[in-house]
Amino acid sequence: MFKIIKRGKKSSKGDAVEPPIPSSLPNAPVDHASRIATSAVASQHVTLANATPDPSVVEVLPLLKEVALSERHVLFIRKLQICCVQFDFSDTVKCARQKEIKRQTLTELIDLVQSGSCKMNEIMQEELVRMISTNLFRCLPPASHENTGSEGIEEEDDMYLDPSWPHLQLVYELLLRYVMSTEMDTKVAKRYLDHSFVLKLLDLFDSEDPREREYLKTILHRIYGKFMVHRPFIRNGINNVFYRFIFETERHNGIGELLEILGSVINGFALPMKEEHKLFLVRALIPLHKPKCVSAYHHQLSYCITQFVEKDYRLADIVIRGLLKYWPITNCGKEVLFLNELEEVLEGTQPAEFQRCLVPLFKQLGRSINSPHFQVVSVTKNVHINELSLAGTRINLVLIDCIRLSLLPLLVG
Repeated sequence: MFKIIKRGKKSSKGDAVEPPIPSSLPNAPVDHASRIATSAVASQHVTLANATPDPSVVEVLPLLKEVALSERHVLFIRKLQICCVQFDFSDTVKCARQKEIKRQTLTELIDLVQSGSCKMNEIMQEELVRMISTNLFRCLPPASHENTGSEGIEEEDDMYLDPSWPHLQLVYELLLRYVMSTEMDTKVAKRYLDHSFVLKLLDLFDSEDPREREYLKTILHRIYGKFMVHRPFIRNGINNVFYRFIFETERHNGIGELLEILGSVINGFALPMKEEHKLFLVRALIPLHKPKCVSAYHHQLSYCITQFVEKDYRLADIVIRGLLKYWPITNCGKEVLFLNELEEVLEGTQPAEFQRCLVPLFKQLGRSINSPHFQVVSVTKNVHINELSLAGTRINLVLIDCIRLSLLPLLVG
């Protein structure tokens, strides 16, 4: 059983000691347990920051706004330690009072970080990230397909909703407010929001709860924008997630959200485009057309692909040939998606790139227009001559005639 201890206000301001900001080197580890109080009062009383909380005790502490400014740092850290207590949220009755205290504490911390009324020093930021990590970084429950053996994608009504989400949402909101805070010093924060933290965030993208993935998408995008030093590492981490998904598991719940982040990232690529970005297109994005469940994230994937072509039109030939390489043979629904994406890519294709892939492209269109599936035939016919000839204004008349002669047998067939 968890105990609730009520703690009133301090009788005097001298009883609380603000944890000092370390004067040693920035990368030196901080050992809170080894701190020795220098004041006479601190030597007689163990401060809240240094006290090791009993995991079975949830204290009712005063509100931060009700104590003196000199005491808020210590009280802030004690509240973070209380929020590290874990509960079983599958049972709504068990420890209901303690859960409510933790919920109210998290809400208060969110308001404090958002308002910026209590500037956080390095120790407070370290404790904040530790509390967030304790609550968020956990083993995800077994996926539904592992229990049922199903291959298909779940319907919206059958989505898994984490029973602890009302609690997790507050922790995610606190992390988001911390990352967005103008008071946050990125030089200090990057020591705690480090590569290990980012990797654990990426692991959580496999959560079946769409609400959690939405928060993760927003937070990782903010971290990418604010910490330039982490950008190559984040791109590489996403790349590795894609590799495991494409070549090993073909199961991951967060591919769409990761592609949404990349869509914004690709849009900000500087020109001329770096070779590593082009390799990412060839080795990760184009092979994402291979898995059977491509329909779950095709909209986001298609946006990323077209962004590359709009950034550098010379990539159109690589993209079109990549689509033809992974073109579905028996999956008509998937083929319709490919045809729609092909039409978008062709709109940004220049004459020289179009000529290079013209022969294999029309061979595939010929097979599609002879498909027994009426929708595939209909969509193929919608790839008009004018679109394939790039509107006729940027291509010479000889090439237009070649296109029409090539398309004529298809239309007759």
